[in-house]
Amino acid sequence: MSTVTLIGTRLAEPGTEFVYEGEADGCAGCPYRSQCLNLEEDTRYRVTSIRENAQTLECAMHDGGVRAVEVEPVSVTANVPSKGAYAGSKTSLKGPCPYVECPSHEYCEPDGVSFDEEYRIDEIFGDPPHEVCHLDRALSLVELDLED
Repeated sequence: MSTVTLIGTRLAEPGTEFVYEGEADGCAGCPYRSQCLNLEEDTRYRVTSIRENAQTLECAMHDGGVRAVEVEPVSVTANVPSKGAYAGSKTSLKGPCPYVECPSHEYCEPDGVSFDEEYRIDEIFGDPPHEVCHLDRALSLVELDLED
């Protein structure tokens, strides 16, 4: 289900994904707060369309202003513990990883996913992109449904 919100004009393109991080200091006193701050914090969204005839509004946080768009929450590809990982099951991320150069790091710490939450697995992709986990974790690459 899509939601209408305001985002920076530089992000206002169909297909653009972003993680909503909540209210910024510059939002205080803004007349458009209710239209901008209507998403769920730490959730990944994709712009599905730009509202027709929407004007660009001034914004203290976005130098090019903001525009009205429709967004939807999106699933996230992540590495999760292999044990018990199958489509439809619930899982959570294993925890932080200090190995930022690892080809799997972006999947071990994906934006928009919290370590202390459980998510439903939509699909199993298989082995993660790394050859060796330096934390000796048995992981599977999956698609997580963030809406459950």
